[in-house]
Amino acid sequence: MSASQEQSLLETPLHALHVELGARMVPFAGYSMPVQYPSGLMAEHHHTRNSAGLFDVSHMGQLRLVGPDAAAAFETLVPVDVIGLGVNKQRYGLLLTDEGTIIDDLMMVNRGDDLFVIVNGACKVGDIEHIQRRIGSRCQVVPMPERGLLALQGPKAVDALSRLVPGVAQLVFMTGGRFDWNGAELYVTRSGYTGEDGFEISVHESRADALARALLAQAEVKPVGLGARNSLRLEAGLCLYGNDIDTTTTPVEAALNWAIQKVRRSGGHRAGGFPGADTVLAQLQDASTLRRKRVGLVALERVPVREHTQLQDAQGRPVGEVTSGLLAPTIDRPIAMGYVAAESALPGTRLHAIVRGKPVPMEVTGMPFVPNRYHRG
Repeated sequence: MSASQEQSLLETPLHALHVELGARMVPFAGYSMPVQYPSGLMAEHHHTRNSAGLFDVSHMGQLRLVGPDAAAAFETLVPVDVIGLGVNKQRYGLLLTDEGTIIDDLMMVNRGDDLFVIVNGACKVGDIEHIQRRIGSRCQVVPMPERGLLALQGPKAVDALSRLVPGVAQLVFMTGGRFDWNGAELYVTRSGYTGEDGFEISVHESRADALARALLAQAEVKPVGLGARNSLRLEAGLCLYGNDIDTTTTPVEAALNWAIQKVRRSGGHRAGGFPGADTVLAQLQDASTLRRKRVGLVALERVPVREHTQLQDAQGRPVGEVTSGLLAPTIDRPIAMGYVAAESALPGTRLHAIVRGKPVPMEVTGMPFVPNRYHRG
């Protein structure tokens, strides 16, 4: 990083800790963020799969939607059942353009007295402006820049966090609750973006460093950077905004149909009413209208296939492009996600990725690549 880059980047509340731990820092979403620590990406990845990894995700945007009309108002922006979301229940959602394409993906929790929303760091300024402009007259839109966000992920995350915050073990996947740690108010959800059991912890920025250090003092926990966060989410078959979804992709093209509940679909009690509903609902009802679809891919040779790599069919005709790809540490083979023409999207279809001018055979497969291990109770 150049000196001018460093000066223009924002720092999370854990910046000093990252430097102290010897992290390699890189620009990401306008912040200086740790891409890896001295143990390296592979070790961090395997540690998270086997024990507990601590991620700094304080660059993400946190906001509250407050008022009796907040849920109904938010339903005008997302194709999601917000009104029916129970207290302390969490749900994945999508902000859509008027054309039905994806502005951002997000998480929301009904906390009883507000809707707590977390958006991607690279999109947060635009997201908050969009939400304020569209529904700010119906509810209060309250950004929370004073909050840090930590993600503790892995099969032993519950053991480590329970020592510091008794009661979190009672949470199940996609639920949350308010907790106290040494006088600091936490909001903890049992969720994350690795496919593993784990937690995301919202904490005031003034206490984030102390909480991170307390977690790292637990025998199970090691720090993990952006590099392993990416390899873990790809093995879990989860989209990265800007790579696998963006304002050119609809939820149905992105194979995110599961994120649109029946009540918002055609025939549902609150069908439509969200941006681009005509396009999205038509695609849900008739898959033949899709030009392309997001699929999982495994390479049949040991050649990593990266984003923007062209995909061709057996006759050498271009049929799509890879959006994310790497050598998966857990299964030790190259995997990828990408968009292909609808007729090439069936599992088992053989395609070729053109890597440095040479065809690498790949096969369309289901996702996740590594089975999820969420704690559902």
